[in-house]
Amino acid sequence: MELDGVTLTNLDQEIFPDAGVTKRDLIDYLDAVRDRILPVLADRPLTVIRVLRGQDSFVQKNLPKYTPDWVERTEVWAEASQRKVNYALCNDRRTLLWFGNQRAIEYHPALMRVGSHHPTHLIMDLDPPEGGAFPLVVDAARLVRQVLDDLGMGHAVKTSGSKGLHIFVPLPSDAAVEDVAAATRAIAARAERLDPSIATTAFIREDRHGKVFLDSTRAGGATVAAAYSPRIRPNAPVSFPLSWSELDGVTPADFTIKTALERLGDRDPWAEAMPEPQALDAGLVEEGHTIPIARVAAMHEGKRRKAQQRRESTED
Repeated sequence: MELDGVTLTNLDQEIFPDAGVTKRDLIDYLDAVRDRILPVLADRPLTVIRVLRGQDSFVQKNLPKYTPDWVERTEVWAEASQRKVNYALCNDRRTLLWFGNQRAIEYHPALMRVGSHHPTHLIMDLDPPEGGAFPLVVDAARLVRQVLDDLGMGHAVKTSGSKGLHIFVPLPSDAAVEDVAAATRAIAARAERLDPSIATTAFIREDRHGKVFLDSTRAGGATVAAAYSPRIRPNAPVSFPLSWSELDGVTPADFTIKTALERLGDRDPWAEAMPEPQALDAGLVEEGHTIPIARVAAMHEGKRRKAQQRRESTED
C-alpha cells in the first residue's frame, strides 16, 4: 500500500504487546490528526520512541542512514555525547506517515525550534506516585493553576498520555533558557507550599512519600510528549488536551488511538486552549534563581547519602 508517496508495510501487525491496535490503526490515527499534531512538531528537532516487532522499545534521536532524502533534518551538537546528532524535522504529512511506518509510536519534540535558543513554552510535568490515582494529580495540577492564575499567566493542560498531566505556558520569542528554568522551579515551589500534603518538588523518589511530583526540569534541551502523541502503554493512549472543567470526569486511559478521534471531532482543542505568549514575572524568575536545580541537587544529595552509608557501615 502507498500513501502520499510512502510505502506502508505489515499493516496488520500489532504495534507493541498489549497495544490492542495494529500498525494500520497507528498510521490511520496519525494521518487523521496530522493537521493538529504537525503544528506542535514543526521545525523542532524530533525524538521518537519506536518499537520494532519482537523487540523492546528504543529512543531514536539520530536519523538512520536509510532515511529518505525528502525528510527534513537538522544537526544539533549534543554536549552529553560530544557529537552531532542528525534530528528529523517532522514538517509534513509524508514525513509523519514515514515515521508511522517505521513504527515510531511516541513523538517528543524539542522545546526550542531549530535555529533558536529560546524555549517556546514553560512546562510543568506532574507525575503521580506509584499507584496514585489520577484525582490526586488533578488536585496537584490545581495548585499549579492557582499559582499561575495569581500571576495572571494563561495556560493550557493536557494528559501526558501516561499517568500524569502537562501544563503549558506560552512564552515570547526572547525568553532565556535560564530564566524559564528558574521560573518553572519557582512555580513548583509555590505550588508545593500551597499544599505540601499533595505536591512535592523532591527529585529523589524515596523522598516523595506518596505525593505528586512537580517536575520542573522540562527546560533547555529537554523534550516533552507532544499533544496528540500516542504512548507505549496498554491500549495505546494518547496525550490529550482538556479543559480544567473536564479533569474530574476522565482518566488518561480514556484517550486512546481508538477513542481520541471521536472525542476530537473537527476540533483542535490544544490550539484553541493555548493563550497568547506572555512574559515571565520578574519576581518569579528572581525567586527561581535562588532555588537549586532539582537534578543537580539530587545528585549531590545522593552522593552525600552514599558517603553517610559508607561511614555507618564502617562504624558497624
